[in-house]
This record gives sequence, structure tokens and C-alpha cells, in this order.
Amino acid sequence: MKKKVYVLGLGLIGASLCRSIKNSEITLYGWDHQAETRKIALDVQLVDQIVSLDEAPAMDVIILAVPVLSTLHYLHELARLPLKKSVIVTDTGSTKNEVMTLAKTLPFTFIGGHPMAGSHKSGVKAGNPNLFEEAYYILTPPEGIDVEPLMELLEPTRAKFVVIEPESHDEIVGVLSHLPHIVASGLVSMSDQLAEKYPRATQLAAGGFRDITRIASSDPQMWTDILLTNRTILLELISNWQNQMARIRESLVAEDQPAIYEFFSQAKQSRDHLPAKDHGVIPAFYDLYVDIPDIAGAIAKVMTVLSGAEISIINLKIQETREDIFGVLELSFKNQQDLEKGQRLIEAEKFNCRRRS
Repeated sequence: MKKKVYVLGLGLIGASLCRSIKNSEITLYGWDHQAETRKIALDVQLVDQIVSLDEAPAMDVIILAVPVLSTLHYLHELARLPLKKSVIVTDTGSTKNEVMTLAKTLPFTFIGGHPMAGSHKSGVKAGNPNLFEEAYYILTPPEGIDVEPLMELLEPTRAKFVVIEPESHDEIVGVLSHLPHIVASGLVSMSDQLAEKYPRATQLAAGGFRDITRIASSDPQMWTDILLTNRTILLELISNWQNQMARIRESLVAEDQPAIYEFFSQAKQSRDHLPAKDHGVIPAFYDLYVDIPDIAGAIAKVMTVLSGAEISIINLKIQETREDIFGVLELSFKNQQDLEKGQRLIEAEKFNCRRRS
């Protein structure tokens, strides 16, 4: 008999999981609170059937691919239903401690999950079967629970599974993902205030500033849930960050050149030793910057080369901050392989390229 798998939430993560795991050995059911998403999921055969939560008792595996506060809500709802004794319920949320605390009270097996992957795009149409390839997929099972059945189901994602304690998970992602998102959003807010005084500031922000604050372009509801469910850790991390900023401020007030130099030197050394290839907590950006001379047809030539090689571009932007004879074409690729192939082809046409470092 086919295993029945239910994916609740058909946005980027849920849709990508569906595309990854769908095969002839399972019957894939889905649900999303948006009617349009449900229709698209059926039209493109993302799932075999669309069913409501009332059908959960028939399922063998239930995947909650929704924001963390919604996960908590659905777990309470599932606890009221007569689920199979053998059912496995998992989630995809970015915080795990609060969810796993609730899991201790549930009458079914729950294994916390966090696929550390993302994309520039969102929604059901952005579903990508290769989204999780080589990305870390964190699992936080309760003590004594076997994760092998869940890993077997998720094996087609080609993710790298890591089992970790929920408290450790939340502290790690707090430093490496959650705090950076807060800082990036704060910097964007500061730039908004600056633009009120200097309207041209927005145009000048299109270069490096746009790059370092890119992660601020995230789902506000998802990040509200993340902050509230990782509140204790983030309050401590924000205090630590404020202390760091206070120290560099003191060095600046005192014109302490050695201390300022050490601040940047230590950061450079640590940053230069970060893994270059692995997927981390923050989704990787596969961007290529191409110098485009001010001659007719230059951009078209680049795009023709990529199109001829069947390389897809998920985002294209012309940067406007350069003042010489070259413009900068910013191309975003789906993955590292497409980026490397695209760079070789473009450089063969005598264009100068550089990657994000």
C-alpha cells in the first residue's frame, strides 16, 4: 500500500519538498490557506489531492511547511484528531525550542525539522526539486525517536541531514541568521531616513549596500514568528551586539587606531576562513557581476550566450552607480553550477566578470 504523505503549506519550502519527494510509491496530499495556491498545486500536479486538515487521520507522514506560530497552532489542532499511532509529524520552521517543548505534550511522534535552504523567489510557483541539494537539513527528534523513516522519505531532496539539540539549534541560527536579518533590516530603515534628507541616497544604495542588506527582503510574517519564538536567545544576542557596537564607538571616540584596526582585522580573518562552498543558514546567492560597455547590443549578447546554453536566470538587474563607460549587469543564477558555466561562457565573449565574495 502506498504511503500517504500530507504537506500543509505549499509555499516555496512546501512546494519544493513536494517536487523533491513525489514518486510512485507515495500518495501526496496538500493544503494551503490560499485558494489560488491550492488551485495552482492541482493544475501543475504538485500534489495528487488537495485535502483539509480533517483528512489528517488517514496520513502516514504530515509535514507542516508553515511559519513557526502557525506550526504551533496546527500541532494543537492535530492533537485533537485521531491520528494513526504510527504517524510521523515534522515541520520546517526556523526555530525549534518552543516547538519541541510543545512536542513533549503531544500524543503522536513529532520530529523537528529545519531545511537550511531558500531562494530569491517565494510562493508555490517557486517550488524547486533541487532547492535542498547539498543544503543542511536539521532534525531535532525527541530522545529515543528513530529519525531513519523520516530521512528515508526526505532522501530525494539530496540534503545533508544533521541531528542536533533544539536549544543548540536556536542559538546557532540566532547568531548566524536571525541577528543578521535584524541588523540588515535596521540598516535599511536607516537608509529610508537618510533618503528623506538626501533623495539621491536611494540610487547610491543600489550597489554594495543593496548586497549587504539583501536578506532584509524576507517575508515579514515569517520573521515576526521567528523573533517571537526565539525571543530569549535573541534578546541576549542583541545585548551582545550592542556591547560590540559600544566598544567600537569608544575606540572611535578615543581615536584608538590600533583597536579599530584590530576590530576589522579580526573580522577579516574570521570571515576569510568561512566555508566557501557549503550551504549555510542564510540562503546562498549565486550572483555574477558583468561589466557592460556602453555599446548597442552588449546586454543582448550576454543573454543570448546564456540562453543558447539553456542556463536560466532568476534575477537580472542593471546597477546604476557606476560613472565610467561601463555599466554593471547583475545576474542571479539558480545554483553554483549554472553560475560557473555562465561565467565561463560570458568571459569567452571577452566580458569582464566577478562573483560575490
